[in-house]
Amino acid sequence: MARQYSTEFKMEAIKRVEASEGSVASVARELGIKINTLHGWLKRYREKPEGPFPGSGKLSPDDELIRKLERQVRDLREENEILKKAAAYFAKNLK
Repeated sequence: MARQYSTEFKMEAIKRVEASEGSVASVARELGIKINTLHGWLKRYREKPEGPFPGSGKLSPDDELIRKLERQVRDLREENEILKKAAAYFAKNLK
């Protein structure tokens, strides 16, 4: 099972690498984590420095907005299909 690390631990590891206290490999060795894990953290941090690790089950504000808008689009398409079918049904009965 994968080990869970706190956001504070991840940020401290990133700060050590960014402050040039050593290479990624040496910092990873000091902290007892895998090099690839630390590289992943660095990548996420560089992509979104304002909130690279939102936490378990939490989304960044942008991702949350995207999810909400996708849900609205899906609901509106479904309603549109229902209205199309209802219009076709009533148009057929008028003839």
